[in-house]
Amino acid sequence: MPENTVTAPLAPMEPNDVADAFAYIRAILAGDINTACAIADDTGPELHRLLLDVAARVFIPITAADDHDGEPCEHSFLAAALGRLLLELLCHSVCLASARGIADTIVRFTENILTEDHGGVGEVLRQLEAAGMKQAMEAHRTTA
Repeated sequence: MPENTVTAPLAPMEPNDVADAFAYIRAILAGDINTACAIADDTGPELHRLLLDVAARVFIPITAADDHDGEPCEHSFLAAALGRLLLELLCHSVCLASARGIADTIVRFTENILTEDHGGVGEVLRQLEAAGMKQAMEAHRTTA
């Protein structure tokens, strides 16, 4: 079972940074593009980092779930890995609407979730491909 690396406490954000980040998030939620753009202009490129800081505070506590006895369990490690993967996607500005973004996400998911040692990603992908091919061929035989 992979080690749970989501136990380190997050350093506190600066109050102004929290205010700026959440003002932007609220503007986006409300569909107020003018306000969101104004906040982005005022904050500058720092907004990206601020939003990642907020994302970490949202995803990590939720995905680092413990079982009912307060001890990490198999599901808490999976949830923590999914949270880390989501943050990694955000950090690298992956566009999930593009073919490249989808492919990168599949590779990262395989690396972070389906392999424990982050090695053997190619082999796991080959196994997934073989399973998919087998399923497709069986489905094709029954319809042909």
